[in-house]
Amino acid sequence: MNPADASRGYDVVVIGGGPAGATAAHDLATQGHSVLLLDRAGRIKPCGGAIPPRLIKDFQIPDHLLVAKARSARMISPADRKVDIPIENGFVGMVDREHFDEWLRERAAQAGAVRCTGTFERVERTDDGMSVVHFRSRTDDGPRGGMAASVRTRCIIGADGARSEVARQCVPGAEKTKYVFAYHEIIKAPAVPPAGYDGSRCDVYYRGELSPDFYGWVFPHGDTLSVGTGSADKGFSLRTATAAVRAAGGLEGLETIRREGAPLPMKPLPRWDNGRDVVLAGDAAGVVAPASGEGIYYAMVGGRLAAEAAQAYLTSGNPKDLAQARKRFMKAHGTVFLVLGIMQRFWYSSDRRRESFVKICMDKDVQQLTFESYMNKELARKKPMAHVRIFFKDMAHLLGFARV
Repeated sequence: MNPADASRGYDVVVIGGGPAGATAAHDLATQGHSVLLLDRAGRIKPCGGAIPPRLIKDFQIPDHLLVAKARSARMISPADRKVDIPIENGFVGMVDREHFDEWLRERAAQAGAVRCTGTFERVERTDDGMSVVHFRSRTDDGPRGGMAASVRTRCIIGADGARSEVARQCVPGAEKTKYVFAYHEIIKAPAVPPAGYDGSRCDVYYRGELSPDFYGWVFPHGDTLSVGTGSADKGFSLRTATAAVRAAGGLEGLETIRREGAPLPMKPLPRWDNGRDVVLAGDAAGVVAPASGEGIYYAMVGGRLAAEAAQAYLTSGNPKDLAQARKRFMKAHGTVFLVLGIMQRFWYSSDRRRESFVKICMDKDVQQLTFESYMNKELARKKPMAHVRIFFKDMAHLLGFARV
């Protein structure tokens, strides 16, 4: 049966096939619900591709999807101070979003979700309590621009990325989101490594010339590298800055395989549902971590929580159940987002502060607690005296008592 048959009804239509949407579709289909996964074709999100062990474990990611395993991170200050942080007793997995996202979509299909390629247009309400999702269906032999199509559904999960059209049309307050614009280039790894190069290390540049309010990066992808930067300053040239990142790493002459850019939301939306039949997930809900820009883990968690909220709504018929997705996410991760947001606004605001930030990261207590929190996705609470020491060191830098 054609998935775009207007006479066919689905329990849930998931709009967007990135990590959030594919996870939601997989979880709902596994529970026996009829699910349509609607996704645009041919677009790859710019992303460093880092996934922590917590994600690999919770979402059962097979090892073959990891194109590299980062064993350390290097932080580089405006004055070229380099702080190497080893990832002790573990690694951070690196994925190529082109293949990772498709694997997630295919896993959802194997669980029973119906895949359809197309672009969401609007939602129409019906008298019988169902909604009709209208979209342009893309087919190899279809006319340019696609064919008009529609399906009926009881519930909609909007996972269609930053500047979500589902959010704009259906969820109040979505238009207030602020963004960092990210750009990266996937380039071939050097056959002859330049001085200081390490193919198992993530390099992060904290320099105003490379980003006035974010950072530049070089992340290993096995045979390739992700090199990029981001900024909320619309007048800042991301391409020029990325070229400077490549030059800083001795990577200027390497072949560029592809270029990608997109906005990244830096704050969760104040509301993720419309109080009726729509709930948001992933970038559409604004769950990209401030300061770090990490989004894959939070997108997949958000997709899972949206699926659980949709499941509850389908069972009870009570639209209030949809609000549980945001409540549960913020209870688990809201403090981390708050702390990271404050950190970005303060430490990334000038090169002097960036220099101090990188110096703080030389501290072994900071390194250990940071990576414990990142790897396990919760604030580390072991070693309370380490937190006390870090607090006083931070205050010294904030008040200008510490030497840079």
